[in-house]
Amino acid sequence: MSRVDEGRAAVRIIPVGLRALLVELPEPAHTHALVAELDRRRERGELPGVEDVVPGELTVLVDGLDDPAGLAAQLTAWRPTSVRPPDGPLVEVPVRYDGADLAEVARAWQVPEEEVGRIHSAPEYRVAFCGFAPGFGYLTGLPERYHLPRRAVPRTRVPAGSVALAGGYAGIYPRDSPGGWQLLGRTDLVLFDPDRDPVALLTPGTRVRFRDVGR
Repeated sequence: MSRVDEGRAAVRIIPVGLRALLVELPEPAHTHALVAELDRRRERGELPGVEDVVPGELTVLVDGLDDPAGLAAQLTAWRPTSVRPPDGPLVEVPVRYDGADLAEVARAWQVPEEEVGRIHSAPEYRVAFCGFAPGFGYLTGLPERYHLPRRAVPRTRVPAGSVALAGGYAGIYPRDSPGGWQLLGRTDLVLFDPDRDPVALLTPGTRVRFRDVGR
């Protein structure tokens, strides 16, 4: 394991198995910048053998390396300048804003219930990373003044297609599962289908627009 200190920001590089590195970063913006730098270098043919780059909120997994130690040494000298990778395709998500937490969210935002859908569907979102369940994307783009905490008591079952938010992220539950996010509405869009190409509708970099189709 190696550690790089840039001022007060520390980056840790951890070997994973024989052919991968996990890079731990101090801020989400650093994650976006590193993914963008890796994408640029792959396009220029500078990272032969790299099979996958998997971002998390504060981590990046680089897999398929012939020389993990060599890349770890290179990473210590990189100074990424871009704040995020290039944008991916745009996915439109029709939403019925009739979620179980709509009234609570409206009170927290101090707006009428009918305004929640307008506020939530106004920004263009972007999938920062995926996790929790196959096909679940963590979407950034909601203005900070509308960020809300997770529910104090998670639900034992959240229906597939539920559109929700927690903290600074929006998301869509791809399957029935437990969950503690604030439920705003629902969509009939299928987020994950093993028999479809692509299997997952939302992948890192994908842009997302929610479209309010009423209640």
